[in-house]
Amino acid sequence: MDRERLMSHLKSEQERQIGIRVIDAAQLAWKVNRPQITDFYDPYEQKVARSVLSAIAEVGVMEFGGYRRAERARLAIYPQFFLTEAIAVPVRVLQAKGNFSFAKVKHGDYLGSLIGLGLKREKIGDIICLADGCQVVVAAEIADFILQHWHQVHEVSIDVREIDPEQIAVEPERVREIKATVASLRLDAVAAAGFGTSRTKIAREIKGERVKVNWKLVNNPAHEINPGDVLSIRGRGRVVVEQITGTTKKGRIGLVLKRMI
Repeated sequence: MDRERLMSHLKSEQERQIGIRVIDAAQLAWKVNRPQITDFYDPYEQKVARSVLSAIAEVGVMEFGGYRRAERARLAIYPQFFLTEAIAVPVRVLQAKGNFSFAKVKHGDYLGSLIGLGLKREKIGDIICLADGCQVVVAAEIADFILQHWHQVHEVSIDVREIDPEQIAVEPERVREIKATVASLRLDAVAAAGFGTSRTKIAREIKGERVKVNWKLVNNPAHEINPGDVLSIRGRGRVVVEQITGTTKKGRIGLVLKRMI
């Protein structure tokens, strides 16, 4: 496998590190005729990995996130002609319950308590917050450790058990179509229209590194947006740039956006 050719389109050091890891995994999968499993990747990292793997004819790739709309997922890189039904699911789902009536906890609190056990972020997938706890997708190889050692979050005792992926409490995604016009295709302009707020407020969010474009942090309000781009702010859903409809008589750009909440 020609590494330089396979990674010639990768720009940042982060992208190249992902490229190196998946090429190594692909070579090993082909050599030992056995699937190789990555850590959890966010959607942007998955896109980078797939851009490399798609050019390697000797292997295929499957993703495992625990449920259909999972954001973070592990990739199974398998030799060509390998029976995919024989690939063991590399994730497990745990549910933590406790009395959180008097303790306000968020996604970051659950994640922090798991990392506090000595776990790496890369071994933890999506965390779904519930009124009385959370559900978390984890790498299969660390699930038993968590079951044995995860006992509290913010001094609240929790009961942790394994559940079937079919029990994941994901609400149906609500989609709202937004038709808007913007002065330019700058990130701050498009995001303001999609999330229903002012450009000034969105610019602060962008500069504070809280806005992602195609799941990659962007801190430049002037970043140019293209059709198909996905804009996201944690806790506020996602906006997909569905279509650019043209230019109005006043020179504004028409957009069709879809907001997922």
